[in-house]
Amino acid sequence: MAIRQIKNVAVIGSGAMGHQIAMLCVLGGFETHLQDIEEQALNQARDTLEGHMANWVKKGKITEQKKDEAFARLHLTTKMKDAVKDVDLVIEAVVEKLDVKQEVFSKLDKLVSGHTILATNSSTIVNSKLAEVTSRPEKVLNMHFFYPPLVMDCVEVVMSEQTSKETAQTALDFCERIGRTGILLEKEIYGFIANRLLFAISKEALYLYEEGYADFKDIDLITKKALKHPIGPFELMDLSGIDVGYYGNLQLYQETGDPKDKPAKSVEKKVRAGILGRKTGKGWYDYSTGGK
Repeated sequence: MAIRQIKNVAVIGSGAMGHQIAMLCVLGGFETHLQDIEEQALNQARDTLEGHMANWVKKGKITEQKKDEAFARLHLTTKMKDAVKDVDLVIEAVVEKLDVKQEVFSKLDKLVSGHTILATNSSTIVNSKLAEVTSRPEKVLNMHFFYPPLVMDCVEVVMSEQTSKETAQTALDFCERIGRTGILLEKEIYGFIANRLLFAISKEALYLYEEGYADFKDIDLITKKALKHPIGPFELMDLSGIDVGYYGNLQLYQETGDPKDKPAKSVEKKVRAGILGRKTGKGWYDYSTGGK
């Protein structure tokens, strides 16, 4: 399938990533169906996007007319069957758990047309693990957007051994159409490129913190002052969601069985307590009052 054949898109999951990916799609001119199992989540997604776009209009990044035209292309539904009817590309953005994603892909494979490309926004799970529950492994790949998608100009497009070159090229062309830089990974590896680099930093930061070498705030400060990173590793965990990193780490441990790959104890404790970062108002830092 070539990019010219893609007219309709579906995004499955309206969470922190999904609703912004859907917005990129409609801004790129594609009719886009955003699906979530919860009506409340969809309403919240629309409210959030309206706030973002209102700010864009104020800043002159988009006209009022373009904003209205984009929202006219955005369709919200709780029914997956309705969302994926006659679509050419599906981007899955549900929770970072293999069993959940496999269930979604198995359903999608039965609902969509034979030509439809199935992409996962997973930040760690390789697409071949999802392709195996479908009848179209050549049309399955990763399209890993970075948080927040409306700001971050990068998408890791990841091929498995079975992903066709045509599918990969269509995904790269699609990224260009929605104003994002798609970068091709021709081989699968857990965590891809960016996250493997971040995992290494995060793992060491957590080790230094748990062993008592420095407070997490000071580790963040050193990272920013000495290494010139825009935010520290603990701030980044809060921004992306502590649970996202936890489940990704847990998936790696389940695959390798290596104790070194187990999630850090301090991270596991926060996930169990529902302290997940900015989205819950508290993570490593407290955001409930707008400060840290």
